[in-house]
Amino acid sequence: MNKIEKLISELCSNGVEFKELGEIGYFYWGLKWKSKNDFSNWNAKFITYMNVFSNIEIDTDIKDFVKINEWENQIQVKYWDVLFTWSSETPDECGMSSVLTKQIDEPIYLNSFCFGFRLHDKNLFLPDFLKYLFRDLKIRKQISRTASWVTRFNISKKRFAKIKIPLPPLDIQKEIVKILDNFTKLEAELEAELEARMKQYEYYRDRLLSFEDEEVEWKELGEVAKIFDSLHQTPKYLEDGYPMIRVTDIKWWYINLQNTLKVDKKIFEIFTKKYKPKYNDIVISRVWSYWNFAIIWENVDVCLWQNTAIIHPLINSKYLYYILYSKKVVNFIENKVSWWSQKTLSLWNIKKIPIPIPPLEKQKEIVEILDKFDKLVNDISVGLPAEIEARRKQYEYYRGKLLEFEEKKITN
Repeated sequence: MNKIEKLISELCSNGVEFKELGEIGYFYWGLKWKSKNDFSNWNAKFITYMNVFSNIEIDTDIKDFVKINEWENQIQVKYWDVLFTWSSETPDECGMSSVLTKQIDEPIYLNSFCFGFRLHDKNLFLPDFLKYLFRDLKIRKQISRTASWVTRFNISKKRFAKIKIPLPPLDIQKEIVKILDNFTKLEAELEAELEARMKQYEYYRDRLLSFEDEEVEWKELGEVAKIFDSLHQTPKYLEDGYPMIRVTDIKWWYINLQNTLKVDKKIFEIFTKKYKPKYNDIVISRVWSYWNFAIIWENVDVCLWQNTAIIHPLINSKYLYYILYSKKVVNFIENKVSWWSQKTLSLWNIKKIPIPIPPLEKQKEIVEILDKFDKLVNDISVGLPAEIEARRKQYEYYRGKLLEFEEKKITN
């Protein structure tokens, strides 16, 4: 009998109590009444949507700021709070959670696209246990059922309050956290090694693409590629239809077409009258991860969801892809991003991106060199990326097993 089984036998042999979220805590919204100017004249830190979406615990190295006036009734995020995204294009991506697992000594706020959950009694849970619990598949299924569709899928707080979660004894929580922390530590070590390789790759790529010692012609992206905007209307989604590429489908090197939204023929034709994406075209996200690009690697009928754009290269597509990730282009993009409720890169500025144009043979040579480096750091079928993927699947399996509790039967 392992330690957790022994603890369960001693502390909760008849099962674990389950309670609805509305019974054990309350919800609060993120920032209210903010304008564009509040994000340029700032005095306080705030947690972004992507900080919540991408991390099981909040990254407290915060570099995003907002202006908070003394008279405003804005709610501060506190240690132990569980934060959720409240809106997405799919129900599966609504309600992604992240926990503030560290004590912060300064005021910190939450963006308007998220909401928070605060316990009435912090003695019920360890914050590190909560970060794993709310990302578990069983809880995620409950969360996805609370989302309703209007123009996007949005969380219903009334339904969200009905979500039931287990309340295992703290000693059991502590042991589960210890095991899952070991899994995440091992994965983090592999990711750190991969990141080191990535930095080497990026350094070499930037040196190769700087053309410091060569005379080379520079043109704007709009001169060497055609740029097409995405769809500016909210479609009705189907279980079967034409795939629509969203920001979240753009996975750096490739586009994930397996789980994307599907739309009907009418919507598809509205978009493709402007332009039909082709093999070797480049898709760019324009919000949040606004420097993210990917190449369409297959001939497939797709259209683009809002906040994306399509680049049809008139030069070597792979060469252009690598240039778009070079240091000079990234710096240009960072300086052109505008703030409203989220960071956004305009089509106008996309067209202005500076692109060096060496001879075709040189472009081909650069692509061949960088392809070899890129495979080492990005291909999930080989090397470190493959090992990280295997570790992640192993972690998800054991997390599900460890967080599976028998519900205590209430007897009258």
